Amino acid sequence: MIPILQLVASAAVTAVVVILIEEVISSIIRRAAKASGASPTVIRDVGAALRIIAALVILAGILSLTGLASGFTTLTITGIGTLAVSLALQTTLSNIISGILLLQDGVVHLNDTVEYDGVTGRVVRLALRNTWIKMDSGTIAVVSNSGLAYGPLINHTATARLSKKYAIE
Repeated sequence: MIPILQLVASAAVTAVVVILIEEVISSIIRRAAKASGASPTVIRDVGAALRIIAALVILAGILSLTGLASGFTTLTITGIGTLAVSLALQTTLSNIISGILLLQDGVVHLNDTVEYDGVTGRVVRLALRNTWIKMDSGTIAVVSNSGLAYGPLINHTATARLSKKYAIE
């Protein structure tokens, strides 16, 4: 049996280490999200998900230290918690990853004339979760980035830029 002081110290060290790792990961994601123009809501939601995962890892670590849970139970608790968070954020994460890939590939830039699923217009906003397209009628269509990534997306103004970038003849 672990003495109570050693147990408290171990739990505190576990909590501090997990929180530091969560903060580093959260900082990296926040910087990337801000650089790509993500809305504060997306940044807040991703941060909240990381805090929930960190709390579950801390709880599982403390249960393991006290002997109330085995290593298998610890993995089960963190796995179920992580699965629940990832399922809840599945669509958001899909849109964010698609947005990052669209921005990285340079497929769409501001003011490009694009056509997607019957929507034709000029790109007026690129964000991590969605892209805003201003149609000729003046209305704005908000299209999810995962939809754009799955296509077909036709970019009428990027032919020269994309041909040069990807050596398309």
